[in-house]
Amino acid sequence: MGMSSGTQPRVVVLMGGPSAEREVSLSTGSECAKALRDEGFSVTELDAGPDLSERLTALAPDVVFNALHGRWGEDGCVQGLLEWLRIPYTHSGVLASALALDKQRTKAVYETAGLPIVRSVIASAADVRSRHVMPAPYVVKPNNEGSSVGIYLVMDKDAPPPALADTMPDSVMVEAYAPGREMTTTVMGDRALTVTDILTDGWYDYDAKYTPGGSRHVVPADIPTEIFDACMDYALRAHRALGCRGISRTDFRWDEARGLAGLVLLETNTQPGMTPTSLSPEQAQAVGIPFGALCRWLVEDASCAR
Repeated sequence: MGMSSGTQPRVVVLMGGPSAEREVSLSTGSECAKALRDEGFSVTELDAGPDLSERLTALAPDVVFNALHGRWGEDGCVQGLLEWLRIPYTHSGVLASALALDKQRTKAVYETAGLPIVRSVIASAADVRSRHVMPAPYVVKPNNEGSSVGIYLVMDKDAPPPALADTMPDSVMVEAYAPGREMTTTVMGDRALTVTDILTDGWYDYDAKYTPGGSRHVVPADIPTEIFDACMDYALRAHRALGCRGISRTDFRWDEARGLAGLVLLETNTQPGMTPTSLSPEQAQAVGIPFGALCRWLVEDASCAR
């Protein structure tokens, strides 16, 4: 990472932006900016707008800390802009970001890598509203947005098709419902950190994922060693197969009744939430890496051509 002549590397924390995940990104960005200042970096917070390239050119940072979530920030778009401007940046590059935000293509990569997945199809929202495109139980979610846009659960074959909101994209993912526990593993560089068991009241949704008290995190997960080790192995293999850099977080479902055969990968997040209570920083903390050190590592890991 090339530094300017000043003593402190100048970091721009990129946050906010136009995606549906804007609010989460703003809290990630402000927490990371605070931590980086405490670590001795010179930090500017920048809300990503249409004038982003001009703002970055004027600021001329040594590193961009990408704290964006969702479309544009997580799908390769801003990564391409940063490559074009030759500004070193954190997290995954163009291809891995684009691949991982497309859930169906992520699954194709998992499958090629021999990782277990849940059956799913891409269908038009109109089709999903009019009929059951898959036998219940199934889940409907956006194929390339974060979880805030809406996730619909159809448990009963006699229930009407889901009344998807107008905010849902025209094309959606319909996925066979995977029963069981929700677990997640963060990969940092070339190391899987630990496994978290996410216990929620009822089926997890956006509120459960992002509202304090909506879910309890058990870190490290109190699960059989075989399942714990499989999560660690699968997360690292997913990170490598997608070509991720920096940190990524892979989410699982585990149906205890089926043992190891009941463990499936759902998706890999290339821009996981980064407040001190978010899943990834909590995992880092559990293995002895404080929040500030995690943020510092991401900055030191930054580069172009990721």
